[in-house]
Amino acid sequence: MIHSLQTYLTLWDSEISNLFAITAFAIVIATLVVIRYISSRFINSNPSKPTDYFALTGVPRPKPLPNFNINETKPRPYRPFRWVYHQTMSLMPMEPDWWLEIESTYKERTAQRKEIYSKERKTVLDAFPGSEPACTELMEMVIQFLCARYPNLFRFDAVSGIFHNGILRTTFDTKAIEPLAFLLHNVPEDFAIMLEDEKTGLYHLRAGIVISAIGWNIGLKVGKPLHEIHEPVPFYEERMKNSMDRYFSKMTCDKPIQRGSWGFEVGQPLYLQTNDPHWSARGGQNPDLDVNNIYLRVDWQTLRRLPKSRAIVFNFKALFTPLTQFRNEPYIPRLVSTILRDGARPFMQYKGTNHTEHKVLPALDEWAREQEEKGWVPKDWAVRTLDENPFYPGWESQQ
Repeated sequence: MIHSLQTYLTLWDSEISNLFAITAFAIVIATLVVIRYISSRFINSNPSKPTDYFALTGVPRPKPLPNFNINETKPRPYRPFRWVYHQTMSLMPMEPDWWLEIESTYKERTAQRKEIYSKERKTVLDAFPGSEPACTELMEMVIQFLCARYPNLFRFDAVSGIFHNGILRTTFDTKAIEPLAFLLHNVPEDFAIMLEDEKTGLYHLRAGIVISAIGWNIGLKVGKPLHEIHEPVPFYEERMKNSMDRYFSKMTCDKPIQRGSWGFEVGQPLYLQTNDPHWSARGGQNPDLDVNNIYLRVDWQTLRRLPKSRAIVFNFKALFTPLTQFRNEPYIPRLVSTILRDGARPFMQYKGTNHTEHKVLPALDEWAREQEEKGWVPKDWAVRTLDENPFYPGWESQQ
């Protein structure tokens, strides 16, 4: 009996030891997990170690321009003309150096945009609840790009959160300012933030600042899914809706794209709405219209997914070029006149070119003949999309 008791006690001691060992091991594991969690939270929220969005997205860091002279830098001459014209999004891989383009119109355009915002407010800037993480993430990515690309113009103190704009000689506390307001004051481009609806899987416009708009505004579009936003686009519902919904759902962070849309305007209207007195002029053809007051408007656009929020950001920049400049751009007059004459009427009407065509077409025809006589363009040239698309031959030497 004594032997059995000793055996029982020995087994009991062994069980107790095992229990202590298991408990101690569990405590150690739990402690390590907690430490790692706290550490990761600290690192992610530590302003001295901001997220490297270039690494996180897989999009290369832009080539820095340490001696960039904004006053001598013209906007790139985008000419996104295609022939034969087919209804596609005409997507191209985004050039990592050119996500956000700073050039000589920066001060003027930024001031103009702020003035428009002061009058329009929520018509041009709005954000739905739940979009805050995406807005903040976008601001952080913009700051990182600007400082990497233009180090002599922009600086950011990660500890204090202070952003320095050397062009405007202003500073912003990024911990206090609303992200979309930051974009308004520092980037003369528009941003629309699309988020996936958990129930339908469709992407809806949830936030944005859109000041470069002709005939529409963000107040009319915010909250809507992709196909409702594009309702005015000819044949979008029948031909493009399903493919675009699939594209948005499958888009990856490392494959941002770029494209351009275009039209002709009288003057340089950045923001024009249907209730503006000037809108009625688009419905007719003014016989006294001066060709020198007609401009090509290109909205150069990019589309990319944000890595944390998984939002998709559509951003674009309005650029204006005098029509008369086409005279010195090989192939462009013939190419554009062909599109205007032979392009499908629904698309030309959607572009709203009718109010300028009566002056644009005769000028293009004259310049096309001049270019043939100079030997710039072969007389038997079969009109097509240029190899240099979205530019034109020799554009770099004219910059």
